[in-house]
Amino acid sequence: MDINAKEHLNFLPSIFWDIDISSIDWDAHARFVIQRVVQRGRIEDWIVLKKMYGLDKIKTELLLARNLDSKTLHFFSTYFDIPKQNFRCYTMKQSFQGHWNY
Repeated sequence: MDINAKEHLNFLPSIFWDIDISSIDWDAHARFVIQRVVQRGRIEDWIVLKKMYGLDKIKTELLLARNLDSKTLHFFSTYFDIPKQNFRCYTMKQSFQGHWNY
């Protein structure tokens, strides 16, 4: 994968507010980057993400992500036409027992 070094500069800075964006290894940390952008980014960030990684890589990484919020999970389940049960975050969420609400 050939990631243009200048493409990541187009991401909204608030997506990566907690880390130094110049320290990100865009290949090694693809799942982290994809997860951050799909949960916190704008449509412009989505366009940059698709150019950087392609839909196949994005789909693969989202299927393996451990934590996606429900809106993101349902959206990409529909977008890629994949049952939400196939996403790792869905199966992991089902195995955690929540606290009782009294």
